[in-house]
Amino acid sequence: QVQLVESGGGLVQAGGSLRLSCAASGRSFGRYAMGWFRQAPGKEREFVAAISWPGGTRYYAASMKGRFTISRDNAKNTVYLETNSLKPEDTAVYYCAAGNRVVSTEEYDYWGQGTQVTVSS
Repeated sequence: QVQLVESGGGLVQAGGSLRLSCAASGRSFGRYAMGWFRQAPGKEREFVAAISWPGGTRYYAASMKGRFTISRDNAKNTVYLETNSLKPEDTAVYYCAAGNRVVSTEEYDYWGQGTQVTVSS
């Protein structure tokens, strides 16, 4: 089992930035690819970004590429999502996930509880 706990969400003005963190515990963090997803009110959960282990491959959703950056610190068992130039439409609950493959679908094995990001206009 892998436990994932997100943090770093909050309220930010449009154009601002937040750094989201996802701390992993349990089985070896280094085995897993990690992903970030988000779910806005009334919408389905969508892919944001993913990173392989140990971190050489990164994928982004087209609408976030250039504004968001995913990274991982394997020594700290933590994956990060730097979010910049935030827009009101980025408002959502952001989830991290761990799985065996770097994919943009929801076939990850473990999920966190999410952290709320709210962007005001």
